[in-house]
Amino acid sequence: MPVTYTNRKGQIYHLCRGVTRGGKPRYYLARQPQGEPLDQIPEGYEIGESVNGQVFLTQKRPAQIRPEEKTIVEAVIGRHPRSCDYRVDVRGKQIVVYERVGPDAEDLSPLFQQMGGVSPRQVARVRELLDRDARFTPVLRFTLSDKETRTFAAERRRHLGSTDGWIRIGPVAALRQLAQRLIPMLGTDAFFDIDS
Repeated sequence: MPVTYTNRKGQIYHLCRGVTRGGKPRYYLARQPQGEPLDQIPEGYEIGESVNGQVFLTQKRPAQIRPEEKTIVEAVIGRHPRSCDYRVDVRGKQIVVYERVGPDAEDLSPLFQQMGGVSPRQVARVRELLDRDARFTPVLRFTLSDKETRTFAAERRRHLGSTDGWIRIGPVAALRQLAQRLIPMLGTDAFFDIDS
């Protein structure tokens, strides 16, 4: 049976194989089957999905971030008053926190009331659609600084006109310490006042 993958948006992707101009095999995921559909994931590869629902096939690499380190960040995010607006992903030696772009169902509540109210079922459906199609942008990342001591450097995304980039905030420290200090400030003006 051909390998398929359904992303968080409910879109189905098919694992296929083609050939490069040089005659080498090329593996990819496509919404419509193309080339030769595959019955299994090629050895040394795995299917991944970004926080925005983009699906990709990538070569397996040794993990630099431990599962418990990602869990630390997710736990602190879980205590944030707007935790539904944030996602956590691991990229190489970084744990990246993403923030929702645009409104969520709670943001639209006043609008629903102005329209004469909507049923709880309708609100649940709006929430489901908004969550399924939500877009996220990176706002905070923790980069592994020392593999032995498991210390991290924190950076926040900066937006200055046409200049995007990352700015280091605070000293290198234990991940739990950084997460507990910085994550509660997400979504506030205080987050953008943090400097090194």
